[in-house]
Formats: sequence, C-alpha cells, structure tokens
Amino acid sequence: MQLETLFQIAGIGIMTTVVAAILNRAGREELATLSTVAGLAIVLLMVVGLVADLLTQVRSIFQLY
Repeated sequence: MQLETLFQIAGIGIMTTVVAAILNRAGREELATLSTVAGLAIVLLMVVGLVADLLTQVRSIFQLY
C-alpha cells in the first residue's frame, strides 16, 4: 500500500473530525453529521479504488481470464 494514500486517508479523517467538532459547537448537528458522512464516503471511494487495483494485480499475477 502506498504511504501517500494512507496519509491522505488520515488527513481526511482529521479534517472531518475538526469540521464536525466546530459544527457541533455552533449548534449545527445536522451539518456535522453530513460532513462526517461526506468524509466517510470520500475515504470509501478511495478504498474501493485500491481494492479494484489489488484485484487487477491478483488477476494478472495468477493469469485469471
């Protein structure tokens, strides 16, 4: 796994946490929840891309169709 991708995921998590905490303090719980879900969706899309690359490499290594 690339170290850069790991740092990107950690950075998104930290930014999402900070934004959600600020919004919760401001009384905007709905937006805090929405920002948390958006951060989770972004990270999930990144992980799905990594898993797709992994499966492509496994197919090419074992010469599966």
